[in-house]
Amino acid sequence: MNCREGCGACCIAPSISSPIPGMPQGKPAGERCLHLSVENLCALFGKPERPSVCGGFKADPDVCGQDRDDAIRIIGWLERMTAA
Repeated sequence: MNCREGCGACCIAPSISSPIPGMPQGKPAGERCLHLSVENLCALFGKPERPSVCGGFKADPDVCGQDRDDAIRIIGWLERMTAA
């Protein structure tokens, strides 16, 4: 599966514990990444400063569902189920 252009769910729903430029502590779950544009595109895509956790994310129907709302719901649920 390819990412849905303009989705951005993976840049909103999960927490990211690694530093992100401008977000040295990462980001909490449910908060938009500072680098997510209003079009829901990553401004760091393809750049070396993009965190490896972001680059390692692979879109999958089990995680992304049928649409952006599904993706936010599923990724949010996974986040809550794996939170320490």
